[in-house]
Amino acid sequence: MKTYCGIDLGTQSCKLLIYDADSDCAVASAQASLDLVARDDGTREQEASWYEAALLNCFGAIDPDLRDSIVAVGVSGQQHGFVPVDSSGRPIRPVKLWCDTTTAKECAELTAQVGGRDALLAETGILMLPGYTAPKILWLKHNEPGAFARLAHVLLPHDFVNFLLTGDYVTEYGDASGTALFDVRKRQWSDKICAAIDPGLRACLPRLVAPGEPAGVVSAAASAKFGIPEGAIVAAGGGDNMMGAIGTGTVRRGFLTMSLGTSGTLYGYSDVPVVDPDGNLAAFCSSTGGWLPLLCTMNCTVASEQVRGLLGLDIASFNALAERAPIGSGGVVMLPFFHGERAPNLPTGRASVQGGTATNFTAANLARAAMESAIFGLRGGLASFESLGFDPKEIRLIGGGAKSGLWRKIVANVLELPVRVPAGGETAAMGAVVQAIWCAGLSGGRGASLEELVDRHISLEEGAFVEPDPISVAAYEKAYEAYLRYLDVLSPLYR
Repeated sequence: MKTYCGIDLGTQSCKLLIYDADSDCAVASAQASLDLVARDDGTREQEASWYEAALLNCFGAIDPDLRDSIVAVGVSGQQHGFVPVDSSGRPIRPVKLWCDTTTAKECAELTAQVGGRDALLAETGILMLPGYTAPKILWLKHNEPGAFARLAHVLLPHDFVNFLLTGDYVTEYGDASGTALFDVRKRQWSDKICAAIDPGLRACLPRLVAPGEPAGVVSAAASAKFGIPEGAIVAAGGGDNMMGAIGTGTVRRGFLTMSLGTSGTLYGYSDVPVVDPDGNLAAFCSSTGGWLPLLCTMNCTVASEQVRGLLGLDIASFNALAERAPIGSGGVVMLPFFHGERAPNLPTGRASVQGGTATNFTAANLARAAMESAIFGLRGGLASFESLGFDPKEIRLIGGGAKSGLWRKIVANVLELPVRVPAGGETAAMGAVVQAIWCAGLSGGRGASLEELVDRHISLEEGAFVEPDPISVAAYEKAYEAYLRYLDVLSPLYR
């Protein structure tokens, strides 16, 4: 038996999937949790050593005979994280994550140095925002000059996993486009942005490979450490959103993937670059050879998890409680900015609850308000897609929130689009599997298209289809208007 391995390095855990392409089914999986360091100043960090330990735990949980059957590996990783390593490949400080908001000063400095918002959009296609990698590098230069002096390689989390597997420093267009160091139109590093940070930075950036190319092969050292075959192909991999797009079938126009995880994302496939002049959508490249316009909010299930923890409920009890509240949560409205926010750009934003009265301030309304606020935050992105000529037909819903029937109804009725859920749940890992199959095929001269592979290997969950309900849609229009009123009034506090 020949199998393919998909690795998904997320914020909260590392997941591993072993897939038999001949029988079209997953044959094994494993998971290891990851810690996160959070501070009140907006710091959100992890140790790169935790990633290696998580990989060891995951591979160690897989039967050795299955490990020996792996012919190719694909890696999905949380986007934007800055993994700085020295000339020997050793991390020189903790990894600053996508949800770290300590770099607002550096974003303003780089934006001014390049010539403003319009100049940034002309140069790279995306704005300079705190979640991205570029301002994190300047932050290191400003705040830890000793560590910056040792910087030899700038890697993203998925790049670092590929490095652990191959010993090579490479990245691909999709994940690279989320660094704010990358020209998404030309699909190459921006010398102008690199020079604005430091004259020597360009030499620290990894070699670029196309999405269908291999990042390398499993090295002898990685084979001995992880117990997988030396010489197995390691595909280019990509960011979790890019791999999620493959794993949901969003490789053609018309479909949007919405991910309800710690962050919330909404993205769709395009054959051409989609640069949003308002900067609401990030003009990312996809890991398919096309582009992936994307909206990202920093706060999604983090809001419901905060309230769930406060109430001391398990997930099923929390969902049941929220479902007892009416649409609009009886007038209770949450601004869920527990991690600051990227869309709207409020890096110092704070969470708050509005509209409470002596009669509506109930646990049920608070629970539902946390869930609704996450989707209200993503609705603005849909308007941006439509204004740029994207004609959405359907939402493919993934992430932890996709398991909830209530979340599905909220998404369908707030966005007024049908919702489907891909089967299996681990869409980023499955996207990495499909990319690995694609890469191995191209390397072997078989050359099946990615679209054909997606049609074969990606399926939808039975019974998880939700159509918008006109009465609920109308009720959510009023609730969304209330959300926008509070957002407009309170946003100036955080600018």
